[in-house]
Amino acid sequence: QVHLVESGGGLVETGGSLRLSCAASGSFFSINDMGWYRQAPGEQRELVASITSSGRTVYADSVKGRFTISRDNAKNAVFLQMNSLKPEDTSVYYCNANVKVIWVAAAADYWGQGTQVTVSS
Repeated sequence: QVHLVESGGGLVETGGSLRLSCAASGSFFSINDMGWYRQAPGEQRELVASITSSGRTVYADSVKGRFTISRDNAKNAVFLQMNSLKPEDTSVYYCNANVKVIWVAAAADYWGQGTQVTVSS
């Protein structure tokens, strides 16, 4: 069983910063990509940023230059530093990890419970 626990959401003013953290726990063989997604009410869940185990990153165009994703492989953790926040960044943010539970099995996606980020105008 793999568990992803997020922290760091909250309320911030436009232009402010927040840092999200997510740690994976449980029994597993390895973690491939990790990432952050967000979903606003009535909208589809969308990729914010992802990072491979070797550190290669991908960002949504809407957050490039403002958000930075990083990970600590030793701690099975991923982080999202969010700067210059805008009201349109308001959403529930979900941590995602592509995990190989045992080495002979295919990897599967796991999700955190979500953390609310609200940016006031």
